[in-house]
Amino acid sequence: MEKTTRKELLKRVKRVVIKVGSGVLTADNGLNMDVIDGITADMCALRKGGLEVILVSSGAIASGLKKIGMRKRPQSISQQQAMAAIGQSSLMLAYEYAFGQCGYKVAQILLTRDDLTHRRRYLNARNTLLTLLSWKVIPIINENDTVVVDEIKFGDNDNLSAMVTNLTDAQLLVNLTNIDGLFDKDPRDHADARLIRVVEKVDRKISRFASAIPGFLGRGGMASKIKAAQKVALRGVPAIIANGLKPGILRRIFDGDDEGTLFLPGGRPLCSRKHWIAFTKSPKGEIIIDSGAERAILKGGKSLLPSGIREVRGRFSLGNSVLLLNESGKEIAVGMVNYHSGDIRTIMGAKSSEIAQRLGFKHDDEVIHRDNLVLADQMEEDEALCGFRI
Repeated sequence: MEKTTRKELLKRVKRVVIKVGSGVLTADNGLNMDVIDGITADMCALRKGGLEVILVSSGAIASGLKKIGMRKRPQSISQQQAMAAIGQSSLMLAYEYAFGQCGYKVAQILLTRDDLTHRRRYLNARNTLLTLLSWKVIPIINENDTVVVDEIKFGDNDNLSAMVTNLTDAQLLVNLTNIDGLFDKDPRDHADARLIRVVEKVDRKISRFASAIPGFLGRGGMASKIKAAQKVALRGVPAIIANGLKPGILRRIFDGDDEGTLFLPGGRPLCSRKHWIAFTKSPKGEIIIDSGAERAILKGGKSLLPSGIREVRGRFSLGNSVLLLNESGKEIAVGMVNYHSGDIRTIMGAKSSEIAQRLGFKHDDEVIHRDNLVLADQMEEDEALCGFRI
């Protein structure tokens, strides 16, 4: 991509999510204050130029490690949670001082996936973030490591940054790490590794380039950063992976310089609600559907009715997301159910007109409304059409 084209793309950005990894923020003796001061100064300059900035920051556990003199990340959940509690206050104090030097206040927001899985809490988080931005406060977001467990964790802050990009309708995700971007080989092991400047679409070839080896302090490697870029691309949002250790990196990015790897947005974006269903809500079960229901959903854009259901697997509640599988076991969609699993077992195979007779009540004619269905092909090929429902 030519420099002018990249510059034109960035001109349209009014709100950006900037994710900074542990490998950028930490040094041998604790937090790398030179890097924090430099990145913060760049973000202040962007904010003063009219750009709304949201920061997703790793570093709590890494800061805790250095603070109490441990050499490596502990393995147990309770130790990691304790380490995050020790380090989070130092991390926020560093940001509060750095942003205060250029006249901006900060707000700490700690999230778990559970906070974003429930639609009302998701919208509450969104409203809080938008209010902070309207007050010209810099939101600083991290996963709530002190309480998170396997069932509700995001997995890493790369994934969290993609969710926050969707949550806030940001127009760009910048992921700052400790290497220059995506290479065709691991540059730590291969001197001839070539930096890939532009990715038009994340395919199997691009995924193979990613190193799945996590850094010393963080959870996510290059593979998780590519997945985050792919998720925001499905919302029509570009992403840039760049080296946060380079002085002035954010200013150079927004000047249109050819820094890092630019991931171009997809053609027809998923709407916010469908993106939320597909990527934020964890599927809680599976529904097996017959060939007629499969055709109706894939070819006709129809809702899932009880008559097309063959089997229900797992236990889940009204409002949960589930996977839809065909009779061969192939995943065809993910959707949000209108009934809990026990009720669906009772009505599966029945006509919609028989729901009230079997259950004694009826929420809806559909088990999953088409506006709450996201097809597997939509996630892979960027061909989603959005429903109107909130």
